[in-house]
Amino acid sequence: MAGLTFSSVSKLYDGTPALDGIDAEIARGEFVALLGPSGCGKTTLLRLTAGFESPDRGRVTLGGRVLADRNTLVPPEERNIGIVFQSYALWPHKSVAGNIAYPLEVRGLAADERKRRVAEALELTGLSTFADRAPAQLSGGQRQRVALARCLVADPQAVLLDEPLANLDLALRGAMQEAFAAFHRRTGATMVYVTHDQTEALALADRVAVMEKGRIRQFAAPEALYDQPQDCFVASFVGDGAVVKVDRAGTPAAGTVVVQALGQEIEARGHGMTPTHICIRPEQVRLDADGPITARVSTCTYQGGRFRLSLQAQGATLIAHTPMRASIGEELRLSLHSPWAFCDPAGLAAAKGDEYA
Repeated sequence: MAGLTFSSVSKLYDGTPALDGIDAEIARGEFVALLGPSGCGKTTLLRLTAGFESPDRGRVTLGGRVLADRNTLVPPEERNIGIVFQSYALWPHKSVAGNIAYPLEVRGLAADERKRRVAEALELTGLSTFADRAPAQLSGGQRQRVALARCLVADPQAVLLDEPLANLDLALRGAMQEAFAAFHRRTGATMVYVTHDQTEALALADRVAVMEKGRIRQFAAPEALYDQPQDCFVASFVGDGAVVKVDRAGTPAAGTVVVQALGQEIEARGHGMTPTHICIRPEQVRLDADGPITARVSTCTYQGGRFRLSLQAQGATLIAHTPMRASIGEELRLSLHSPWAFCDPAGLAAAKGDEYA
């Protein structure tokens, strides 16, 4: 187990950047998720880490050892990195124990050592009672755990997981999320988890790298991404809610800033540069008979114990949660409480010179 570092890593396909100057450091024993829409570069970064691709520029190191740069390309089998694929990739003719033992057989370990390490991996993944079964006799979640055990038995320096839950049903995905999290707590392995599912990323990872068009837009703890996104893409991609352009803004002071948006003066949280947008999460929208904002209900969806309202207000779509059903077209009054204000680089030019006196 060791830290993984990407330094100015770029990869081009037919002249188009799949990765564009990736700089990131993953600490030893950290669980990191790569999150983003299809085509953002997250799988390319994983394949490059595994050694299935080589960077056009930059350097990849693991535990201080250079895996890839202009002069070096360590082949996959020599990187000591474990990979868990979406498709499980199990040998159908081998038992669970046989599948797990296979990497050790390739390395030529003695039979007694193989048996000991396979037993440990089975115990760690909760598969001890399934050792003699064939993969076809297992559920999807059990097969995914076999793939994880096979990866871990070789004691890799890092574990890469390529959308490992994509083929599982919703209930099983929840159970496997708990299994991955428990495994990480018990082993302290360095893990990199690729997913386009933000629920998985936010639930599992110590930190999440949100990617778009080959770049990392923000790399932070899940709660920071949700509560304090640094640009419009992250604010809209992570979590539910609305991103609203600011008409005017004061200068942030002591963690707060007054902005003009939705036809109102709103006190928001913020720091640093003068904000251009606010991110409004559902818990920051309150149905308030005396609220200053008028909104109309466009959708009302039951979500188990609460209703999700989509509300039209001043040309923006706000999301609110309420215990009571609302009628489509119904007019409600709202108040906003401490939304997050930020400066998006794309909106900076428009915001200049438009501050409060």
